[in-house]
Parts: sequence; C-alpha cells; structure tokens
Amino acid sequence: MTSPYKRPRLLFTAHLETIYPALLRRVEAPLYQRERITTPDSDFLDLDWLLQGSNKLVIISHGLEGNSSRAYMKGMALAAYRQGYDVLTWNFRGCSEEMNRQLRFYHSGATDDLDLVVRHSIQKSYSVLYLVGFSLGGNLTLKYLGERDTLPEIKRACVFSVPVDLYTSCLKISQPVNWVYSNRFLKSLTKKIIQKSRTMNGLDITNIGKIRNLIEFDDRFTAPLHGFQGALDYYTRCSSLHFLEGIRIPTLVVNAKNDPFLSDACFPLRQLENNTYVDFESPEYGGHVGFAQFNKNGLYWSEERAMSFLSS
Repeated sequence: MTSPYKRPRLLFTAHLETIYPALLRRVEAPLYQRERITTPDSDFLDLDWLLQGSNKLVIISHGLEGNSSRAYMKGMALAAYRQGYDVLTWNFRGCSEEMNRQLRFYHSGATDDLDLVVRHSIQKSYSVLYLVGFSLGGNLTLKYLGERDTLPEIKRACVFSVPVDLYTSCLKISQPVNWVYSNRFLKSLTKKIIQKSRTMNGLDITNIGKIRNLIEFDDRFTAPLHGFQGALDYYTRCSSLHFLEGIRIPTLVVNAKNDPFLSDACFPLRQLENNTYVDFESPEYGGHVGFAQFNKNGLYWSEERAMSFLSS
C-alpha cells in the first residue's frame, strides 16, 4: 500500500532525506528519567522514561548504533508524550555511552533483551503497551512479535525503515553509492570492539582495520559473539521476514521506496497479501528513518502516522 507522505521540496533526494534528520534535526523533548536494570546474565540495560501517570506505555527501539538521544527517538517520544502516553526509550547493550559488561553486544535478533524490557514494564502496572521500532529496532520488534505468543498487554506495533531481509540489505548498504553510511557504521562498531578488547578477554582484533564492510564485520564479530555460525547464519535466523506470518496483533510497517538501505526483499507485498494483522505501507519518498516535514508542531510525518495507527 502506498502512503500519502510528501517530502519537503528542499529534501529532493533520498540521501538528503536520510542525512538531514540525522544530522540537523533538533527536538525539544522533556528530560528523560533514567533507570538501569540488570539482565539475567549480569549485564545491564539503560532505560529512559517520560512519565505522566498514564496506564498506557509506548516502548521505542532504536536503530544500528543509535540510542535514546537520537532525534528520531526523541521525536517519536515527544509525539507519544503529547498524546498522553508514558514513554520508554531503551538503549541496547553498549549503546548508552557506557560499555556493557559482557562479551555480547546487541544485534538485529536479540529479542531476549526486548522481552526483558517489556516484562519489566508490565511489572510497573501498565495495562496497555505499544511497540515502536526504527530500522534494526524495527526488525527486532517484528521478530519479537512473530516468534512467540504475544503478551496480552501488547496491543499494537508500528515500525519504520525496516531491513526485514538482513543479508540483501547489507549488500545494498555496502554498494559504493552508500559508502558514507556503511563507513560511518563500520567505524563506530569497530571503535566499540577495540574498546571492549582492552578490558575483556576473548576478543581477537588482529587486522580489524582490514575489515571492508558490515558483512565482514558481522562474520568476524557479530555472529560468533552471539552464537551464530557466520554472517549468513546470523542474517538468516534473525531476519524478521521469516517471522511476519506469526504476528497476531495489529502492526504497521512503513518502508519508503527510495530508502537507500533497503533491498527489494524488504518490500514483501506478496507475502503479506493475505495477512490480516500486518499493514505494509511504502511511500514513494522518506529515505531511511527520514519522513521529514516542516510544520508548526515540530513533528515528522512518521510520528504523526505512528500516533494515528496506535490510537486507532
């Protein structure tokens, strides 16, 4: 299904649509209240809350090398807060400006951590939960919903710019035209691995500077650190494409047709043709985690679309 999003005239290419919100957007949201929780393996997760006494909570998951302070996270948090919801933006392991304690990091299929966050929230007496995810966090959200029986408190989900097929999306982002993105991610991930190797045994960083793309990084580090046989095994087992049929709550997936990160496989229209739970929208424009609009309320189209879907 095509959505009615129209990009601003100033953002006339997919790259501008992607880069402008990431680098130049400023969101004036209320200050988060941070909570640190302990994981079953004695690691920690940092959760950032916006609280106003609601019994409904929106849980927002960020993308690759993101965190709760990114503009797209704060923008969605602000939109949900204005709707009267409490909001939880959580940081994946190693993403909250402090290195996590275990050898493992986060990855596209680490739904055990999302489940921990969800169950921790339910213990705080929320009766209604909504899940929102961006990019990697969107893949994580869809996999989480499709691989298990959904907890009754989770009522709806909405995700944007989701690489539902991880392997072909990695091929897409590794193309020369997308070098600026893949190189930025690779530098950030490499920095974290080197930092972790200085304090923990079990990380061989020999020739780490020779890794040329994200697939090689995942094959060398992400896969073995998280129990996968290699990058292809990791991509195959964690791609949310294989879990969409298991989703049993109303879920909206929005992937822009001009998203420079997404392969053709990330538009599974035929697979979802008879799926009564998952709505798939593919605007002509939007870039990757973009969907900018310039208006008086300061919200982006993705934020307004999410709030409309969650409250419908």
